[in-house]
Amino acid sequence: MTVRAQHWASLGETTFVSGIWLLYGVHKLFGRRLVRWAMFPVVVLHWLTRPALRRSSLDYLRHLHRAEPGVFKREPDWREGLRHVACFAETMLDKLLAMAGRYPAECVREQDFSLVDAMVARGQGGIFITAHMGCLELCRMVGRTKQDLKLTVLVHTRHAQAFNRILKRLDPSSAVNLLEVTDFGPAMAMQLKELVDAGGWIAIAGDRVPIQSAQTVSVDFLGAPAPLPVGAYVLAGVLHCPLVLLTCLHRGAGYEIRFEVLTEHVSLPRAGRREALAQYAQSYARILQRRLRESPYDWFNFYAFWDSPHAVA
Repeated sequence: MTVRAQHWASLGETTFVSGIWLLYGVHKLFGRRLVRWAMFPVVVLHWLTRPALRRSSLDYLRHLHRAEPGVFKREPDWREGLRHVACFAETMLDKLLAMAGRYPAECVREQDFSLVDAMVARGQGGIFITAHMGCLELCRMVGRTKQDLKLTVLVHTRHAQAFNRILKRLDPSSAVNLLEVTDFGPAMAMQLKELVDAGGWIAIAGDRVPIQSAQTVSVDFLGAPAPLPVGAYVLAGVLHCPLVLLTCLHRGAGYEIRFEVLTEHVSLPRAGRREALAQYAQSYARILQRRLRESPYDWFNFYAFWDSPHAVA
């Protein structure tokens, strides 16, 4: 198993579940203001005692600064890094509120949902490709308010069943289901095809390489080559369905959920399969960079993102 996989996919399930309930319980008892104050020393301690976290945060911030010179007034240093980690901590609180259905709906707005809404209205399923940016848990609000939209989130860890229990306990009305795809095979492919054929939508991250995957393509991201997984594009090609980029980033005092159709149909010809995959991934990376220019602290991949431990597709 690679260092990358160990960083984001090897959490113990007991610690994972207990941590969620602890944070949620503190918020219920003491409210948001006190939790935010309590988070500050934790953020500082985390920043001081995690050199890998500091390095990966500054690495990202400096890549963004070089690629988009107008985002920061100067080259990012420890101050921007600390703010980056603080934004992550604040977002974790919002994730818990979103899971419980307690995040205020008036603080979330949607943009460009009309195209997806039209697909849903005619019973068409598809794939949302996402990234570890902002508060994706708030996208569950779309599934709750759009009754015809049935959303299944693919996850690459073995926490899916436990997390589903948490979602149902926190918010019994949730229309979102988590599905573990650590071991992908023909049976899983058939299950996903049935979901999409029935008008369901699948959400899958496009910025982290799954544990069992050996296929990536290299794209230009923030001015440097970066490896991205190809799973979302291959899956969309197999299922013959549209691929829509879904993000939920900070905007003012709340969040903005945005939809952008990457393609209505993924074409992967045998002769130019690798090049086609790279083009789709590059389009995805280009939009992510544009989003991060607008909300620079919403990037939550705290590992050596530009390293390339996996084989190229």
